[in-house]
Amino acid sequence: MHIMIVGASRGLGRALVDGLLADGHAVIGVSRQRPADLPASQGAQLQWIAADLAAPAEAVERIAREAPATLDAVIYNLGVWEEKAFSDEYAFLDDADGAIVDMVNTNITATILLLKRLVPRLLASGKPQLILTGSTSGLRQSGRPEVTFSASKFALNGIADALREGFRAQGLAVTALQLGYLNTYDGLSVPLADAAARGEGELIPVHDVVAVVRMLLSLSNASFVRELVMPALRDERF
Repeated sequence: MHIMIVGASRGLGRALVDGLLADGHAVIGVSRQRPADLPASQGAQLQWIAADLAAPAEAVERIAREAPATLDAVIYNLGVWEEKAFSDEYAFLDDADGAIVDMVNTNITATILLLKRLVPRLLASGKPQLILTGSTSGLRQSGRPEVTFSASKFALNGIADALREGFRAQGLAVTALQLGYLNTYDGLSVPLADAAARGEGELIPVHDVVAVVRMLLSLSNASFVRELVMPALRDERF
C-alpha cells in the first residue's frame, strides 16, 4: 500500500513510519523537516515531503505537487497544542490571540485544505482509507480545560463525519482515533513491556496505536471502524 503519514517526524508519527515500513508498505512522510536519522536502506519505499502546515496555503500546495497520484491510505496525525497545555500552569485567559489563531490554522484550516487535495488521490485507490488522529480531549466531558486544542480536536470529529458521508458511495473509509495520553518517549525499538511500564498505566505505548492502525489497514473494503476511543487504562477520565 501507498500510505501518507502527516505529522511523521517524531512520536507516534515516527512510530507509524517505522512500523509500516517494516510491514513492507510504501510510506510518504510529511513534516516540517526531514528527520536526519531516517533509514537509508528503505530506498524507494520511503519518500519525505518537508512542509510546514503552520503556513497552510504554501504547505498544501507543496504536498500536492510532491505526493503520488494515488494513495491507498492517509494517516493524519498533525496537531499542536497550547504552550502550557496538560499542566497545572495552563490558563485560557493567558493565551495570546496570535497563538490561538496559529493553532486554528494548523489544526483546522490546514487539515481541511490538505484533505481537499488528498481525497481525490485516495479515491483513485481500490480501497481508500483515511485515519484521523483525534484526542480524548475532543470528546464531550473530556475533563480537560485546554480550549483551543479541545476545540480543534472536536472540529476534527466534524471533518471525519462530513467526509464519511460525502464520500461513502465512493468507498472512502474514515476512522477517527480518539487517543489519550501517549508515551512518545519510547519508540518501537523499545520493548513493549518496557514502554508500557512508563507512566504506571497512565500512558499509551505507541506500539499499541501502531497495532490498531495495522488492524484498520487490514480490514476488507466491506467494513470499517467509524470511531475508536483509546485511553490509557488508568486514565480516570474514562
